[in-house]
Order: sequence, then structure tokens, then C-alpha cells
Amino acid sequence: MSKVGKNAITIPEKTDVTVADGVLTVKGPLGTITKSIHSMVDIAVADGKVTVTPANKSKLGRSLWGTYASHVRNMIKGVNTKYEKKLELQGIGYRVELQGKNLKFIVGFSHPVLLPIPENVGAAVDKNIITVSGIDKDAVGQFAANIRFVKKPEPYKGKGIRYEGEYVRQKQGKKATA
Repeated sequence: MSKVGKNAITIPEKTDVTVADGVLTVKGPLGTITKSIHSMVDIAVADGKVTVTPANKSKLGRSLWGTYASHVRNMIKGVNTKYEKKLELQGIGYRVELQGKNLKFIVGFSHPVLLPIPENVGAAVDKNIITVSGIDKDAVGQFAANIRFVKKPEPYKGKGIRYEGEYVRQKQGKKATA
């Protein structure tokens, strides 16, 4: 039995949740999110609450039960308050700037790296801090991971792009033999 899935999800004011033809739609003050529902999961909306149940007792149905309950919670929270991730750029000469619908990174390669910003995600740059925000938690997290993948923090000097507050364990490097 899923600990996350068995609890009913309350729908806050100014938020509308509908299920039709295998598609879950959540509308709120900040926008609308839609997600297709897997056939092994049933989602019902009644009395200001959303309940998620497995369609049958199969292993896949029970596995997706808690997953879809979390997705519904994240969608409801996202249309009411935006999700936000912050990344910081560390390294001498490393820069990032907003160039139209792209982020332009200068991170020690022989060429600048252009990363297009997705439609449903916003990005802001303030010196060496990149802020990614949006109503879809999956899209915000994926775009932040794509940004970090441009130049992961390396373990010797700690240069690269990291999440704000992320700790990078540093290696000692070579020792002088004298």
C-alpha cells in the first residue's frame, strides 16, 4: 500500500482539477498544466479532493499509484506558487548571459555554449546566479539539470555550474615529493 497515494489531495481555492479522456488538467492563478494518465491508475475528483487509486492489483499499478499522487500534488502546488531552482557559476572567467531565448555560457571551452530556454520555463541571470522558475516542477528540474550538465563542478578546483547550496567534495590532487 502506498503511503503517499492513499491520502486524498485537497484542492485549494481558485484551483480547478478535471479528468477527461485520460488527461488530467489543473488550472490555477498562474496557468494550466495537463498530463496524460496511465491506464493502470484511476484519478477521481469529488468534494474538493483528488483521490488516486490503482486500476488493478498488478505490480505496475501499485508502483504508479504513489508516483501519480505526487504528480498531482506537484501540479496543484505549481499552478498556485512557482517552482524555483538556483544555480551558481564558479570559476575565473566563467560567465553566463541571457541572449534572447537562449542562455550563453562561456565556461572554458573554445566556443560559447548556447542553451535554448523551454517555452514553459523562465530563466533570469544575476552576475553568477542563474534562476530557473516555472509552474511545472518536472520542466524546471530538467532544465536546471541541463544547465548543470553544460559544465559540471570538477573535484579539484570546484569550477563549474552547481546548484545553490550544493557541496562539492574536493580531491587533494598531486603532492610534491621533496
